[in-house]
Amino acid sequence: MKKQLGIGLSALALAAALSACGGTAGTTSSSSAPATTSAASSAASSNAAAELKTATSSAGQIVVDGKGMSVYFFTNDVKDSGKSACVDACVAMWPAVTTSSATPSVEGVSGSVSTITTADGKKQVTVNGLPVYNFANDKAPGDILGQGVKGVWYLVSPAGEMIKGAAPGY
Repeated sequence: MKKQLGIGLSALALAAALSACGGTAGTTSSSSAPATTSAASSAASSNAAAELKTATSSAGQIVVDGKGMSVYFFTNDVKDSGKSACVDACVAMWPAVTTSSATPSVEGVSGSVSTITTADGKKQVTVNGLPVYNFANDKAPGDILGQGVKGVWYLVSPAGEMIKGAAPGY
């Protein structure tokens, strides 16, 4: 009984966190199959030189962070606003991709890369003027489980565009 209650509470907490991250009530979709990273991306990951790079996924070429984890845009963000719309409970499920550099290093990303300052004083990476995030449920390089979540979270293409319509998430 305790185990079932714990699982139920975990599911409830996940649902609450996802709801806090945008979308509308009643939005549903299915989870996606994990993507695979290319050998070149894996090699670059071991060097950990680039803070953003590209990888091959089931959604095509995408941007990943220095650890090979998928990077997402949030449609509630406003381009070139200098701030993130992901606050409070949203941050737990969608952590900002951060850097210690004012000019993040990139490999294969042709979009314009810069930074903004987060509420807690960190430097969040931006691509084409929009902040980028990881998804807490992506556990391994190549996972793209955040794609399409609530109709507001989308993978980033190497050109810095939102990749829509591929492998919907939760």
